[in-house]
Amino acid sequence: MQNRFNAIRRFFAPRDMTAGKPMTGLIMFSIPLLLGNFAQQLYSAVDAVVVGQYIGDHALGAVGLTFPVLNLMLALFMGVSTGASIVVSQYFGAKDRLQLSRGVGTVIVITFWAGVITTLVGVTASRPLLTLLGTPPEMLAMAGDYLVILFAGITGCAYFNILSGVLRGLGDSTSPLLYLLVATVLNIALDILFVTRFQMATAGVALATVIAQSLSALLCFRRLTRLTDVLDVNRKTLVMDQGIARRIMRLGMPAGITQAIFSVQGVLVQSLMNSLGAVVVTATTAVMRVDGFAMMPNFTFGIAATTFTGQNLGAKRLDRVRQGAKDAMIITLVCACSLTLSILLFGRQLMSVFTATEAIVNLGADMLRLLAAGYIAFGVTQTLSGVMRGMNETMVPMYISFVVTILIRLPLAYLLAWLTRTPAWPNGHPSSIFLSLLIAWVTGAALTVFFYHRGKWRARAEAAFATDAALE
Repeated sequence: MQNRFNAIRRFFAPRDMTAGKPMTGLIMFSIPLLLGNFAQQLYSAVDAVVVGQYIGDHALGAVGLTFPVLNLMLALFMGVSTGASIVVSQYFGAKDRLQLSRGVGTVIVITFWAGVITTLVGVTASRPLLTLLGTPPEMLAMAGDYLVILFAGITGCAYFNILSGVLRGLGDSTSPLLYLLVATVLNIALDILFVTRFQMATAGVALATVIAQSLSALLCFRRLTRLTDVLDVNRKTLVMDQGIARRIMRLGMPAGITQAIFSVQGVLVQSLMNSLGAVVVTATTAVMRVDGFAMMPNFTFGIAATTFTGQNLGAKRLDRVRQGAKDAMIITLVCACSLTLSILLFGRQLMSVFTATEAIVNLGADMLRLLAAGYIAFGVTQTLSGVMRGMNETMVPMYISFVVTILIRLPLAYLLAWLTRTPAWPNGHPSSIFLSLLIAWVTGAALTVFFYHRGKWRARAEAAFATDAALE
């Protein structure tokens, strides 16, 4: 019994990836993270299923078209989360308990103020922005209700995602998984209760999300307070350390800006999509739910690569960083190819889960087939970008994202839409939107591979880390 208890404790303990085989460390860290991402996508998909099956196609489209707006408002949190994960993993790898404790306390304080700002801006701007984007009239009210409630409770959702990132930076990807499973079960139950019993429509789905993620945020915070063998989370450490805050923002803001870049082009592409009609908006919503599952390994191994690299950089084990990058790429490609094949074989069946409307199912299946090969390319981008971020080089991925999304994907989407105008599709064929995305993903992968192998960023990253260490 004692041996079993000790094995469970080791499984839930922060994982030190500065020793042992890199491949083993990456896989053991990634499994709970992958399951967690699967659970998160599952309850996102359940949201869509409940909305589509119990409320209707217009409600399904209304929820989907809010995501570019939501992601734009969450850019600040993305920056904090990325910077926190890098800093925490490096302090953990260096075994610097004092700085690690100060870093976690600083992250918690920054998140609070970011939540206050995002709530005020989001609640105020949601409905006017949806109107500005030309949201179909039959979807406007439902989309507005959904966004306003999400932004009203965004601080709880943000704490869950950021504190989960802190725990992963410590090498603990298992606890966030458990808390996410709690959130998933609670979210599904509340979805069904609010929508079918209380007839709350899209507002009920948003409220269920806020409640479930806020509870999981509290569980993450409780977990951090109990890691007393690694760090201290108490009144003394829950203050903002100016030096660490600047470092978090310096390392994280390029990722936040990247998120903002993606979101701005997403908002502009959403405006184009809205002009194509309600059927296209609804089909795209269903496609994006399937897309979330296909993207899941890519984001998972990108995070794993960042954490592994950050820990080994902190431990000054750059030899392991190089081997870890190769191993992470192998894992990513195997998973991405497998999922891409599954989408090609079962795309139509996946679409039919969300709606029984034949036109939407057919259109969505065509979109998925068009995107399929892009998931492999995006996996390459995420893994190599994860390694660079773990080495403090956050600017190169940001520059690549800007080129790919603003200079390539956005103008290409509008150009292809203009070139594919027909009497049946007077504003352009829906394939223009997804073909432009596929081209952007492939281009992004090519640029990432090129700049990753140039090597100049490594010298800059190592020099920047040495400077940070000297200042501290």
